Amino acid sequence: MNKKMMDMLVCPIDKQFPLELHETKSKDEVIMEGALFCAKCARFYPIIEEIPIMLPDELRDKKQDMDFLEKNKSNLPQKIIKDANPWHL
Repeated sequence: MNKKMMDMLVCPIDKQFPLELHETKSKDEVIMEGALFCAKCARFYPIIEEIPIMLPDELRDKKQDMDFLEKNKSNLPQKIIKDANPWHL
């Protein structure tokens, strides 16, 4: 995901803008892995292989999200790891 996309992304649940960006792996202006966080509804959206996965709760892959959280638990803030919606560790 190019960092310039941050100017266009809103939370699909409550349309909050801007979203918080938490990078775990990046190269130049490209975010390879990380998370977007909506402060209004406390939802996180993973960025996996440069793609922000911003689906409503009912379409999300819980296993993929939980694997992402487990893999990144030392690199992301506690509000994402322990408290975020729709699920957390």
